[in-house]
Amino acid sequence: MKFTAIYVRRSVSDADKGNNSLSINAQKEECIRYLGDDKNYKIYCDDGKSGKDIEHRPEFQSMMQDARDGLISQIIVKKYDRFSRNMREYLNITDELDKYGVPVVSLSEPFNTATKEGRMMRNNLLNFAEFERLTIAGRVKDAYDTKARETGFYQGGKVYFGYESERRTVNGKTGSVLVPSPVAPTVAAMYDVYKQPTATLYDVVKHIQDNDLSIGEHRCGNMMDRSHISRILASPLYVRADKNVYQYFLNKGYEMCDDVEAYDGIHGLLWHNENEKFVKVGYHEGIVDADTWLAVQDKKAGNKKIPHARGDFKTWLVGMTKCAHCGRAITVAYNINPKNGKEYRYYDCAGFKTVESCLKKRLTMRPDEVEALVFENMQEHIKEFDIVKKDGVTKDSEAEGLRAEMLRIDTDMRKLIDRLVEADDVTFGYIQGRINELHTKKSELEDRLMMIERRVKKVDTTPLIDPLKRWDTLTNTEKHEVAILMIDRITMSDETGIDIQFAF
Repeated sequence: MKFTAIYVRRSVSDADKGNNSLSINAQKEECIRYLGDDKNYKIYCDDGKSGKDIEHRPEFQSMMQDARDGLISQIIVKKYDRFSRNMREYLNITDELDKYGVPVVSLSEPFNTATKEGRMMRNNLLNFAEFERLTIAGRVKDAYDTKARETGFYQGGKVYFGYESERRTVNGKTGSVLVPSPVAPTVAAMYDVYKQPTATLYDVVKHIQDNDLSIGEHRCGNMMDRSHISRILASPLYVRADKNVYQYFLNKGYEMCDDVEAYDGIHGLLWHNENEKFVKVGYHEGIVDADTWLAVQDKKAGNKKIPHARGDFKTWLVGMTKCAHCGRAITVAYNINPKNGKEYRYYDCAGFKTVESCLKKRLTMRPDEVEALVFENMQEHIKEFDIVKKDGVTKDSEAEGLRAEMLRIDTDMRKLIDRLVEADDVTFGYIQGRINELHTKKSELEDRLMMIERRVKKVDTTPLIDPLKRWDTLTNTEKHEVAILMIDRITMSDETGIDIQFAF
């Protein structure tokens, strides 16, 4: 025998508003009173559950299963928005219930949904309910962002590895502050290992395992959890932020919620990296010194995403070669001579097949020649770098080139600004756009220069010397691992030749 389903729901926001008419008991009583002498009913109750979706409402899911099983004759709710505040989801649910012959009756909106007029009125009410839900969500987010910008308190949610949360009063206000947990030394060890030039995430994992470092309830010591370690290594939460860290995020385009004086080399950062990018100095102390944290960020920025290859690479420069004309990847193609079985390698420009189309598909320069030249330059660069570092000189040729380019950009920008005074509307728009382009380019150059100057101070080339000495014994994959630590990118073409941009 079928029964009537009574569905009641109250969200946390309803309770906060003190709305007694939407209390669970009030909803139950009104629905039961509506049924009168019909006692054949079952109540499904989701207390403290939002109406934005049905996925997180177990009682609603149970009711829908009973409807599918043919056990329910009708569903009674106090208001349609108790059923759902999501218009699209509500229509999908009612379409499904219509197939089972199960109508939904609202006590507060007594119109006949069997008519088109009634359905229109119901849909309008649900549209307003969904609009109200989105408005509330927007206000909550705005309040969260405002609070995150104004205080250094931890705003809740997942507590990050290496920290615990405790309530503290700071500057007369009380909130959550992160404090180092017993596994904080493991975080420091991760950074110390990974900042080494040749270290990988595998090395970090092995160090944790070999030294039996505590990881608490986390599985970041497992070989399959390198992504978790990578996120830890990228987080500014752990840095004892100083003025260099301030400059780093300023160059990255983040909104700086604090003046540079707040970056005292002690406290870590709270950050937001979605639609609005901002950083805030937190009340918690960092775990990793600024120089180590910045060295790790520089290394991660230099890591290349390379295509998966079966076995050894066809060239150890994979992922690093770019076309000097179009900026697209230069890839290695190869043919096999059917007569002697010998393999011939060539360079192809990926930009040739694009809509813009580059100058040519195939380059005349050969991979063997380029690899030999790059290797020779790598050896010379190591020698020159060690001399520069030993003498304490940071004005290498690349850094000087960057400074010269920045001066040229400043000059061009001043000339354009002078022209704005007499420009008409069309010219004004063009000049303004050009100024923005130059400003963006200068920011990129400043970021690059800052990275070079830090690396001159911190890079240890010792681990690179041995593999360079036994280069001929290495596989292409092993050569690539060495090269990617030294080289940012290689631009090349038959017309302009080869330009190697080193990472330090």
